Amino acid sequence: MFEKVGIPIIGVVENMAIYCCPNCGHTEHIFGAGGGEKMCAQYGVPFLGSLPLNLSIREQADSGRPTVVADPDGAIAGVYREIARRVAISVAEKAKDMTSKFPSIVVQNT
Repeated sequence: MFEKVGIPIIGVVENMAIYCCPNCGHTEHIFGAGGGEKMCAQYGVPFLGSLPLNLSIREQADSGRPTVVADPDGAIAGVYREIARRVAISVAEKAKDMTSKFPSIVVQNT
């Protein structure tokens, strides 16, 4: 859809990829496993990472302290930083063709 309107696609971030029980630590792919990677393979776009389904993400964001601020050394903050690093690299590698932003210059012999 984005390609049809000329919006470049940096990649896919899979949200709620895995649930980790806060009491026992058991992890479960309650929405299935590998959906983000499959989508990326299907559309030929990079896979940027997976975010877990974790109550602390919502609680921290609702309190105005996102995970990377509330728990900067935690595992989830590390996931966010890795995804952000991949996005930054992708943006930096994009061609910076600004020709469409400037008027055309026409040279005429008179």
